[in-house]
Amino acid sequence: MRDNFFHWNLRSMPDQSGRRIIVTGASSGLGAIMTRELAKRGAEVVLAVRDIVKGQRVADKIRATRPDARLQVGAIELTDLDSVRAFAARMTALDKPIDALILNAGVGNQPYVVTADGIESTFAANVVGHFELTSKLLPLLERAHAARVVSVGSNLYRRVTADVDFSDLSFEHDHSPHGAYVVSKVATVLFAVELENRLRESGSSVKSFIAHPGLSKTPMHNAVNGIVAKSVMAVAHATVSRDPEEGVLPLLFVATSTHAETGRFIGWHLRRGDKRIWSDEIRGVGLNRDLAQQMWEAIESATATRESNG
Repeated sequence: MRDNFFHWNLRSMPDQSGRRIIVTGASSGLGAIMTRELAKRGAEVVLAVRDIVKGQRVADKIRATRPDARLQVGAIELTDLDSVRAFAARMTALDKPIDALILNAGVGNQPYVVTADGIESTFAANVVGHFELTSKLLPLLERAHAARVVSVGSNLYRRVTADVDFSDLSFEHDHSPHGAYVVSKVATVLFAVELENRLRESGSSVKSFIAHPGLSKTPMHNAVNGIVAKSVMAVAHATVSRDPEEGVLPLLFVATSTHAETGRFIGWHLRRGDKRIWSDEIRGVGLNRDLAQQMWEAIESATATRESNG
């Protein structure tokens, strides 16, 4: 069994001219940086954002230094399946192949809220919304040459040793803000791996990758509540956190590099001074295909029920 690494930076990124890429959560943090760098390399980028005004502000800032940037801002609320489907329908109506779908948007440290679709809100935003978006956009991904779906993981998944119960996606009887986030990160790994398995089994040319930015100083990680949580985050930022400009590199690597491999967990190791992008084995719960299929079926059931009732 092997682990390997890459020395890769923005200068390593190949030309992106002719590629059409969707980035969710592109109005701030890692998503805004990815959008800027992809546009600078010539990609047409769709900023899939909850807040159109913020998304347009990011697009305008990029155009201020690169007037020829090809950018489109589209509204999507990942916790609302109707909004996800409306966004996908607009993309489908444009009838343009999609070369990469970067599932970057995410939330953490949220109070317990159940969406109108009956799904706990963190799981809805981080997992179910992206699941549905990928499903609806798969035909456009299939039309591109070697399209990629990029999921954003977290090393937190390795801390989970017990199986997660996906039978009730409202998580009504077992919820904590941090616990909900960890479950969503486990599910993200399971989704990325299972999607790759299903794509290979179907003979698809689309590939599913998973990468992680390490602990980066982003709005999501800064939005913690409570004295203890804030203290822990302050220590983490002081010792292991990376600047978002650096944190974004593994995500751009898997979105653009011919050296990126599926079935690997790609990103930073903990030591901040280590500038290598590591390609690690997926371990533990991330390899539990029975659990992945249970989750997949639960999400399919939840989304199908909402669509039939909608």
